[in-house]
Amino acid sequence: MPKKKFAVGVDLGGTNIKIGLVDEKGKISERVTVECCAGEGPDKVIHQIKLGIKTVLKHTDCKIIGIGIGAPGAVKLKKGTVENPPNFPGWGKIHLGNILKKEFKCDVFVENDANAAAIGELIYGTGRQLKNFVMITLGTGVGSGIICDKKIFRGETGLAGEIGHVSIDLNGRQCKCGSVGCIESYIGNSYLVERTVDSLTENKDSLIFQLTGGDLNLLTPEIIHMAAEQGDEFAKSVVIDAGVKLGAALTSVVHVLDISAFVIGGGLAGFGKLLFDAVESSLKERVMKPFKEKIIVKAAKLKNDAGIKGASALVFYKS
Repeated sequence: MPKKKFAVGVDLGGTNIKIGLVDEKGKISERVTVECCAGEGPDKVIHQIKLGIKTVLKHTDCKIIGIGIGAPGAVKLKKGTVENPPNFPGWGKIHLGNILKKEFKCDVFVENDANAAAIGELIYGTGRQLKNFVMITLGTGVGSGIICDKKIFRGETGLAGEIGHVSIDLNGRQCKCGSVGCIESYIGNSYLVERTVDSLTENKDSLIFQLTGGDLNLLTPEIIHMAAEQGDEFAKSVVIDAGVKLGAALTSVVHVLDISAFVIGGGLAGFGKLLFDAVESSLKERVMKPFKEKIIVKAAKLKNDAGIKGASALVFYKS
């Protein structure tokens, strides 16, 4: 009987790094989350990745066949080079794949994080039923991976799918990427919280004050979600506004790519039906008539495991 094959999947986020031991059927048997420490520079982030991988491997005697990494920013597949990832100060070009290959003496595959999440959904999740779709990841930033004819589309530099930097307002909010009006600058975690705090001055009766104990420095998207679930009208309006704005950005994606199916995951996807309905309504209101009846907005099946499973799939499927 053949032995099970295992890989380590690394989901490199701007806040946390999620790492799991995954078999070829997508089952995660060990996992750990470590702080990213992105603000301390690339050496510290690499240290944290190594620490997380070693922690996962310490709890198993399984032999891994490789390590897959989903990383933000442009990725050069051949050397596993990560270039200028957003929200990672101090990074230029880091040969992450080569560094980890030397450390762990196994094959290492590096892919853009949103692409890795899309591959995870394609192989193990909602995307199995779709030939063409765009995976949207909502978290520290807004990422996406484009699946065309069951294959990932990377573009010339590996940056295809930076939908978070589609502008919805020429005179809009400043984004960390250097542009203005990017959808990420409205619904990325910290931006969303910042906008919500600004609006709370006119919504003093919101449950958010109660849930934060009056200290708005403690506000998180999870608290906004809790307030919305408890019927707070202001919190619900924040979620709906996020969905409407995302739908406006995705309208351009539909028109450019002729892809009408979207799979949404990441932390903010936890806003649930209220968010998804707003995205779908916003899309159907804005797209050209031939697309209106084709719009599909679905939740990612793998939820927060999409990054880990997608990264591990890089090892098994060489996508």
